[in-house]
Amino acid sequence: MESFDDILKEMDFNFFGTGEYGMSLEEAQRVLSNDHFIFLDIRTDEEVSQVCFPFAKHIPLNELPDRLNEVPKDKFIVTFCASVFRAAMAYAYLLTKGYDEVKGLTATTDQLAGILKPGPLYLTMK
Repeated sequence: MESFDDILKEMDFNFFGTGEYGMSLEEAQRVLSNDHFIFLDIRTDEEVSQVCFPFAKHIPLNELPDRLNEVPKDKFIVTFCASVFRAAMAYAYLLTKGYDEVKGLTATTDQLAGILKPGPLYLTMK
């Protein structure tokens, strides 16, 4: 388990320049139906009541510490939210808890919903 200090120290120019922390919308679309990937929706209950992503595991960010046992360590976790900000917080938190395979989605939920139209969704199911 890394400390938050250690994680922050790793966030140098190369880290941000290579984008290793994030998953693009295109990458997400390719792995959407892959069982090794878990999309973790960390938006609030109120937000999810308006727009739901049935393929995702929903745990609001403020509940994540108490529900961490629901997030498997043997899967690749992709955090996402409406603004990307909370996804980044969940990303860093999971790293401090010993999760090795984790990225934050670099797209908003509006953009994510866009790939769930029949054409793009059909391509992920092939």
